[in-house]
This record gives sequence, C-alpha cells and structure tokens, in this order.
Amino acid sequence: MLHSQQRLAIVSLLIPVEEADFVFLKEKTGATAGNLSTHIDKLSEAGYIEVSKSINGKRPRTTCRITAKGIDAFENYVHDLQDYIRLKVTDDVDGE
Repeated sequence: MLHSQQRLAIVSLLIPVEEADFVFLKEKTGATAGNLSTHIDKLSEAGYIEVSKSINGKRPRTTCRITAKGIDAFENYVHDLQDYIRLKVTDDVDGE
C-alpha cells in the first residue's frame, strides 16, 4: 500500500500533524486533485487515514488524519526498507 510514492508522501505528511486538509496535501505532494482523491480513498479504505468532509462557508473541505494503523504501517514500511538497505549493503560488501 505504501510503496506508491504519492501514498507514502500523504502518510509522511500526516504523521507529524494532527490533521491536514486536501489543499495542503495537494500543494505538498504536487498531485492533481483527481489523483490525490484516489490515493486518499485507498488509504482510507485500508484504514490508514480517517477522512472528514465538511462545508466551510460555501466551500467543501476534506480533512485527513492518520490512524494508529497508518502509523504502524508507515513504521513497518520504513523498517522493511532499512532491513533491505542493510542486506543490500552487506551483499555488496560480501560480493567485492
């Protein structure tokens, strides 16, 4: 799920904040509105983020918040990448 660059970016942006709105995530990721919407839906369906929709004046507002499951998934993904890098470095050193 997090191997997608856009989904990883969204989760990474949500970890240090209480919540973030759609406009903020769109600006920070550089994604199009449609693409960002698709990734938010996938993360929400996986239980990695919670999505709230409201009206601010006459404008719709979508807000995202990371869940405990999303934090765990992110930490596991980072851990797996670190393990992979360590193995790759060890293989490269042993292969010399």
